[in-house]
Amino acid sequence: MARRNRRRKLPQDPVVATIESLSHDGRGIARIEGKTIFIDGALAGETVQFLYTKKHSKFDEGRVVEIANPSVDRVEAKCQHFGLCGGCSLMHMSPQAQLTLKQNTLMEQMSHFGQLTPEEWLEPLTGPLWGYRRKARLGVKHVPKKERVLVGFREKGSPYLALLEQCEVLDERVGHRLSDLGEMIADLDAYNRIAQIEVAMDDEHVALVFRNLDELSESDQQTILAFGQQNDFWIYLQSGGPETVTPIWPLDPQLHYVPELGLTLNFEPNDFTQVNADINEKMIQKAMDLLEVTEQDRVLDLFCGLGNFSLPMAKRAGEVVGVEGDEALVRHAQQNAALNNLENAIFEQADLSKTTLKEYDWSQAGFNKVLLDPPRSGAFEVLPQLAELGAQRIVYVSCNPATLARDAGELVNQLGYKLLSAGIMDMFPHTSHVESIAIFEKQ
Repeated sequence: MARRNRRRKLPQDPVVATIESLSHDGRGIARIEGKTIFIDGALAGETVQFLYTKKHSKFDEGRVVEIANPSVDRVEAKCQHFGLCGGCSLMHMSPQAQLTLKQNTLMEQMSHFGQLTPEEWLEPLTGPLWGYRRKARLGVKHVPKKERVLVGFREKGSPYLALLEQCEVLDERVGHRLSDLGEMIADLDAYNRIAQIEVAMDDEHVALVFRNLDELSESDQQTILAFGQQNDFWIYLQSGGPETVTPIWPLDPQLHYVPELGLTLNFEPNDFTQVNADINEKMIQKAMDLLEVTEQDRVLDLFCGLGNFSLPMAKRAGEVVGVEGDEALVRHAQQNAALNNLENAIFEQADLSKTTLKEYDWSQAGFNKVLLDPPRSGAFEVLPQLAELGAQRIVYVSCNPATLARDAGELVNQLGYKLLSAGIMDMFPHTSHVESIAIFEKQ
């Protein structure tokens, strides 16, 4: 017997609602007959007509179709694809309103998950609003019904690629060339065997890594190569995992960035780097100021990547030990230390989900200062070890305010630290992503 379809039938006519507040992801929150509805495209204080898009047992979802009284925070979205593309969710909000939403999100998470408030809230770090993104993974899909190859991001709430002509937050060197990329791929014999394009840029160069599911013919390789040369794009192919990324033009490319004057970091296109170069520079300087690094300090940089924070700190500290789980990133960090003649920067590979810091010889002398920049899951398991190693001051850089708040609660309520200050950094304007930084001191 076939399973009965229990999907709730959605009302077809628009419904009127008053928006009470905003969710952390920027959707309007309304209540109808006691039930919460999250309405995409609505702002606090507005009266809107919306259509239901999903119904759940405890809440519903919808999207705006008409606004009766626009909020003073509402602006016209610069991107013609806003609302269709899933890349940005806040482009209808003024930049200041976006900052306020992100600050409130951090405050609420600190209060809810950490049961604490910092002694001081830092001013937000801000930068360019458009063309700021230098790293991206672009989907590629041949769509017969549209008779074209799509290149870009997924539709909002959908697994399908959106039909995009350009992207306003992606650096315009690529963001304004999405159609050109699609047309070039459409001319390939393997037009339906390119899965994605990894984009990585520095100030001077654009690297495009084409993920080819099958080996490309000589003709296809020449087409991609010619496209790269005509547009000054560095071209790579990737036939399998990350280890298969291979440059085809030029043969020995090298991306690099300058996090601060007098320091150069080389990186590969598939290395993790911050997407927003301007905010990254400001973030590094803010971290240095908060940590107050001096020649007397031995500093631990956990989740150090290719040395984004470690090497600037090494210019000021007695010694810096950077710890990273990814072997390739550790190797690149070591190469960057040598490139900059920083002999006091040591990089080690360690999987801290399986081992403890005290198991390693380099930890035996302890550390009086620590910088953390963990993944979204946070650094909860390692926090007690930092106290044991003698950390007097900890700077925590976070891409997830919920796990930052949880970990801050552990540091303050269980491990004897106080939260001096915290604030947001607008790494991803026009999105609900919240990047933040906090400084802790041992009491």
